[in-house]
Amino acid sequence: MTQVIVALDVDSIKKQEDLLKSLHGTIVWYKVGLQLFTAHGKRAVDIVRRHGGKVFLDLKLHDIPQTVAHAVREAQRLGVDAVSLHLMGGADMLRAAAEVMPRPKLWGVTILTSMAPKDVKIFSPSAKIPSLVKSLSKQGWVGGADATICSPQEVGMLKKAFPHLDMKFVTPGIRPKGAALNDQNRVMTPGEAAKLGIDFIVVGRPITHAPDPRKAALDILAEMKAAAPKALDKE
Repeated sequence: MTQVIVALDVDSIKKQEDLLKSLHGTIVWYKVGLQLFTAHGKRAVDIVRRHGGKVFLDLKLHDIPQTVAHAVREAQRLGVDAVSLHLMGGADMLRAAAEVMPRPKLWGVTILTSMAPKDVKIFSPSAKIPSLVKSLSKQGWVGGADATICSPQEVGMLKKAFPHLDMKFVTPGIRPKGAALNDQNRVMTPGEAAKLGIDFIVVGRPITHAPDPRKAALDILAEMKAAAPKALDKE
């Protein structure tokens, strides 16, 4: 069953609480990212938990192995359910994070959905997004990541490349039909994501900036159910 994670990319506790109240009983997972966490820290996490939500702490950790392992340990103490880290940090970094016990789920970032093909040329003139995502995803799975964060456009390719691996997928870059792309480049609709069997989709502005966030969330859930009724009914 595809689940929705609402990105709480807001600048105040009041806006956060207003969204949580509006979405209560509709959405379970919430992303606390760089803006909200930098502004309010542990308080932002505690508020989601107080409203009965699960927390995806999206800080995209990327540092030397020991530093990332310590950060994962602190994330566990915060009580978050999942934390993101950059798979480009290397196998040793990922291994150190995975060895922390107990720990939140580790969701590994491949290539940001805001990046276009021209952006990865900095790594190599011949670099291509699909091949980078493929190699980083496999490294993540082997190293102990619990899910791969990538564009929804790359999920089908990864499932074909690694049919024997039980990969989980978390995909930002989800936009309902007709919604503004903002700073996203590689996007997909909620219905298309549900058809692919993506585990989690991350949705921000189409819900949080909507006149009625609850209605926007319900519309997305309805679109997903209509697109993949059999997959959802099994759950």
